[in-house]
Amino acid sequence: MPAPDRFPCTARWLLVAAWALVIFSVSSLQGSSLPRVGWDYSQIGHFTGYAVLGALTVFAAGPRTAAVRTALVLLLACSLYGVSDEYHQSFVPGRTADPVDWAVDTLGAGVAIAAVSLAARRRA
Repeated sequence: MPAPDRFPCTARWLLVAAWALVIFSVSSLQGSSLPRVGWDYSQIGHFTGYAVLGALTVFAAGPRTAAVRTALVLLLACSLYGVSDEYHQSFVPGRTADPVDWAVDTLGAGVAIAAVSLAARRRA
């Protein structure tokens, strides 16, 4: 008999939704006071925020993420959320929709999904 899951499926997906709300809230802030020196600090924020989102989606999906198809679906979902986030930012004063930010969002989610999925596969 398998051990009981410490985090029920609903709770895991609620973590994903909560983090998506964090991303939405940060995207609602007007303009940016972060300096741009070399690598754009906002891109680090985009990468990190979506890496967390990607990792949480793998956690929420559970053992099924060992399948490449499932990981690709999770990446697509994170990427589409990035598109919606950039669209949302186009309505925030001092913010713009930037395809480079979306690409960084997708890259961050992809790196995390791949890393967490591979780690889970090795543990299994």
